[in-house]
Amino acid sequence: MSTVTTPSPPSRAVEPAQQDTAGRLSPLSHPTVRRLLPLLVAAVVLVPLAAALWGSGGWPDALTVDVKSPLDDAYTWVVHNRDTNPVFLYFLLHLSNWAYDSVSWMTDLLRSLGWFPVTAIAVLLSWRIGGLRDRRGLRLAAVTLVAFALCGVLGMWEATMETLALMSVAVAVSAVIGAALGLGAGLSDRFERILRPVLDTMQIMPAFAYLLPLVLLFDIGVPSALIATVIYAAPPMARLTALGLRGADQGVMEAAESLGTSPVQRLLTARLPLARKEILLGLNQTIMMALSMVTIASVIGAGGLGEEVFRALSTVDVGAALAAGIPIVLLAVWLDRTTAIAGDRLGGGSGPDGAPWLHGWRAWSLTAGTGAVVGTVGWLLLIADWPEAWTVDIAQPVNKAVGWFTDHLAEGVPVFGGTRPWAAHFTTWVLDPIRDTLTGTPWWLLVLLAAGLALLAGGWGAMSTAALAMAGVGVIDVWDDSLDTLSQALAGVVVTLVLGFAIGVVASRVPLLERMLRPVLDTMQTLPQFIYLIPVVALFNVGRAAAVAAAVLYALPAVVRITTQGLRQVDGATLEAARSMGASTFQQIRQVQVPLARPALMLALNQGVVLVLAMVIVGGFVGSGALGYDVVKGLQKSQLGIGLTSGVAIVLLGLVLDRATQRTAKRADAR
Repeated sequence: MSTVTTPSPPSRAVEPAQQDTAGRLSPLSHPTVRRLLPLLVAAVVLVPLAAALWGSGGWPDALTVDVKSPLDDAYTWVVHNRDTNPVFLYFLLHLSNWAYDSVSWMTDLLRSLGWFPVTAIAVLLSWRIGGLRDRRGLRLAAVTLVAFALCGVLGMWEATMETLALMSVAVAVSAVIGAALGLGAGLSDRFERILRPVLDTMQIMPAFAYLLPLVLLFDIGVPSALIATVIYAAPPMARLTALGLRGADQGVMEAAESLGTSPVQRLLTARLPLARKEILLGLNQTIMMALSMVTIASVIGAGGLGEEVFRALSTVDVGAALAAGIPIVLLAVWLDRTTAIAGDRLGGGSGPDGAPWLHGWRAWSLTAGTGAVVGTVGWLLLIADWPEAWTVDIAQPVNKAVGWFTDHLAEGVPVFGGTRPWAAHFTTWVLDPIRDTLTGTPWWLLVLLAAGLALLAGGWGAMSTAALAMAGVGVIDVWDDSLDTLSQALAGVVVTLVLGFAIGVVASRVPLLERMLRPVLDTMQTLPQFIYLIPVVALFNVGRAAAVAAAVLYALPAVVRITTQGLRQVDGATLEAARSMGASTFQQIRQVQVPLARPALMLALNQGVVLVLAMVIVGGFVGSGALGYDVVKGLQKSQLGIGLTSGVAIVLLGLVLDRATQRTAKRADAR
């Protein structure tokens, strides 16, 4: 079988000095070598000097700065002056009171309405959004009814209402702030350049990094949870709003301008309507991130379903964790389906109702009137609490099943050994060697490697950021813990990429498999981070291997999706030409699809790295140790120095990994 050959573009003539005596290119003329050459020259000069001054072991003590003590002192000062300092009294206190009052009002409203009116109103709203005369509306209404009913059946109605109340306020505020920032970035190039690095940093930061500073300012409780959720969930709305405004059809905009419209009129009548699908997608992502953050924020007093999951995981009660985790999944599915269908109907303009759905005032009036009647009747009948007789305790059966699994499958399985021995072997044979290799590598070499990878990926700006971030980890004196966390992240990334690329390649070639995987990936992408900890505790017990397994599950859907989409977007004519030349399926993938889909594959790599790191940190709840444990310890014991320093280290590691795997547009074009 002949290999696939494609004509190469004419190359520039090579200077005689770049060729050896046999006429071959000199190694120094290779693009990668030329790009790294200045860095290598600088390393030859600086590395011996650094090694002579500070040694070649771990990060030298002479280059560390004690930031934990000042942070602990700052925490003590805040605690002692929170009731007297003007900043707290006249600004932060009012903000805290507003946050608490808003969530309390929404919680009281949902509780006073009762389970029947809330469920009925949610079903009617979902039906209207999906279309009163559309099958999608009926299906969405059925999904809503099942979701709310199961929340009550599982005995989690009160906790669900607390979570829904906090989410409602957080999403509303996040959407307003994100839309305002996106509007500015979409209309102003200067504002977009200023906002972009801020959003990049916020997107890299794991969820835990948002919690500690807010605990310092607002103490543990609902205000800290709400404000952390708003900060965490606003960036997608800002990004996608700006993207939609900047991607508006220039022909339409020029036509609107030719009619003599003002900038405000063009914005309201042309640019915003053209961007409505991207804006609604931003709202969808904001809702999903808010739900994820509300769950994590339970560690600082958010309450609701997240607190139930956290309490159960603290005692390794898988049954109770699952009982609280299922309602979170149901809420995520309901909210995701609702916003997705709304986006489809907006994109289509009109549905089977015969008129644009946003202008169907008769349908909205009917829905509002019916909801008001149902709510009033339910309130008059005092149908508030979910009937105790309608609840089902699944904790005990689930724990019995987990016990049976532990006795028969987790350990003592002939030949295979079981999942927990596998976890122990993975720790001994993979995680420990990677950690020992990293901790045994000279500090200057790790900084140099980070700089070199970032230089290849993104240029000199990315190299400077990666090198400074890697050095910053050592300066704040968390070098060993950071390398431990990095070892877990690297192991998780390798497993994720192997599985994700393999599944993505097969799915891109087999449409049936892609259709079968779609609902599975949809479900996995709607799950909040905490939910992934429940099955891994049952399968692998607590430890670093469990954290890595959760990270792989969390990052895998994004890698599979991006890989599949990138390979499918390869020009069909190019593949047909390869087949006509006798290329096998493997040759088509290796020599045609993979090279042409390289930008998508690099994006999959970048997203896999960022998501794995974020989940490894959450693994601190199941024994991942290192930075994740320090953040959890700082949150639980109000040790700001340890917790916030570890949070900063997580951000710095995220910057290193992001810059080392994120190709800029210029680099992608150069390739």
